[in-house]
Amino acid sequence: MPFIKQHLPCDDCGSSDALSVDDSGWSTCFACQTRKRVDGNASQTLSEPLSATKGKNMIQNLSYPAVPSRGLTGASTRYYKCGTSSQGETVFEYCNSSGTVVAQKIRTPDKQFRVAGDIANAGLYGQHLFSSGGKFVTLVEGEFDAVAAYQMMGSKWPAVSISSGASAALRDCKKAFEFLNAFDNIVICFDNDEAGKRATQQVAELFGNKAKIFKHRAKYKDACDYLTDKAEKEFNDAWWSSDQYVPDGIIQGSTLLDEVMKPVQPSDVDYPFYELTKITYGIRKGELVTITAGSGLGKSQFLREIIWHVLNKTYDNIGLLFLEEGTRRTGLSIMSLAANKPLHLPDSRATDQEKMDAYDKTLGTGRIYLFDHFGSTNVDNIINRVRYLAKALGCGYVFLDHISIVVSAQGNGDERRAIDEIMTRLRMLVQETGIALICVSHLRRPEGKGHEEGSATSLAQLRGSGSIAQLSDMVLGLERNGQAEDSTVRNTTKVRVLKNRFSGITGPAGKLLYDHETGRMFEYNEEDEL
Repeated sequence: MPFIKQHLPCDDCGSSDALSVDDSGWSTCFACQTRKRVDGNASQTLSEPLSATKGKNMIQNLSYPAVPSRGLTGASTRYYKCGTSSQGETVFEYCNSSGTVVAQKIRTPDKQFRVAGDIANAGLYGQHLFSSGGKFVTLVEGEFDAVAAYQMMGSKWPAVSISSGASAALRDCKKAFEFLNAFDNIVICFDNDEAGKRATQQVAELFGNKAKIFKHRAKYKDACDYLTDKAEKEFNDAWWSSDQYVPDGIIQGSTLLDEVMKPVQPSDVDYPFYELTKITYGIRKGELVTITAGSGLGKSQFLREIIWHVLNKTYDNIGLLFLEEGTRRTGLSIMSLAANKPLHLPDSRATDQEKMDAYDKTLGTGRIYLFDHFGSTNVDNIINRVRYLAKALGCGYVFLDHISIVVSAQGNGDERRAIDEIMTRLRMLVQETGIALICVSHLRRPEGKGHEEGSATSLAQLRGSGSIAQLSDMVLGLERNGQAEDSTVRNTTKVRVLKNRFSGITGPAGKLLYDHETGRMFEYNEEDEL
């Protein structure tokens, strides 16, 4: 159907010019891919999604000529697979990582559009041309703009385009997060209009200080405008002058009256143990919590109890980086808390139905994400995975067990410097993403009786130069005499708050007894002992 009205605003996504209306009375937005029946002031959404109505057969035997009207050379169009059909249609070919064409966006001479193939899973336009990682990548809003930007920069720096317009820019960039985030600098060069500026802000927030904002010269809207006007120098000058993204947030104190008069919320979620919550007031997003103890004294089990509690008390997604074990062991250990049986042990007596019920309550919720590290635990990899869990997967709580493995993976022989680096970067990441990050760290062995025999924990025993204690909002020490003759003593963990930036209260925070039959920790007091 030919379009009788074009370049109209879209009420669904806010695009200023992506909506067209055909002669049969249907409107199509090429930004948000919404198709509606228009009937006066009323509209009815199609029961079948637009993706199902798109052309399925891709055009073959394309040529890749220069586009003089846009200043594009044949070498540039051929490199980006920006082709022309025998009917004079412009065809932008989207490829997978191996270079195979999986979708085409087709533009007719009268500026109508259709899509063939599976563009929803095709990634960014031009992404297949460049290896992930490097110094710069330029992100633009249209396919022609990607070709133009790459050509104007002397074919030196990668340039890629989102696929569905400014309103879907954040969605496209989340899908391509790992590819884009691998670059040191992400230059965002969206269109110089209101929709492009909104998208720029959203995408810049996704990538934090890696984002650089391209400042258009007043007379140009996009990269193609510069090339058409033979203004390559102006484009390059603006590109090199791109400002590093700085988030909004500097405010005058006199405007905070309403905020400071609100009741102080103690936490986003409490701990699963009353005594610990009473001292700490619970867990707050935007804080870094470090849990420490001697080797083999139940730090991981303590962490799992918190994970299970957070899963039941919040709606947030949860990220798990358990670096000492595989994902199967981690998954079974989390399921064990739902089943009240140690499913990770070979002699656990649990039926298949009990295991399935435990799975449905934990892993099956779709809210838990695990890191399958395959031994790759260097600091850059860990930082990028935590950022991905937080920003792309929406994890409000991330658990890292443990820092010492990341430090040992550095291999530079300077443990103090390595601990300082990982803690500084984790602290910055918590500030950037607003997550609650709960980490595990080992202790230095004390003189005399070791931690395995119940020695008290202290901040002075934390490894490194003091950065763990300095940069953590909360430090919790676990103490247990794992060699005691009495089984109750041997399985009892004392919790101690070593640092508490929120309230300043420190000291003993209860006792936890481990039950081997259920695989659970539960809190008990002196009266329970009697």
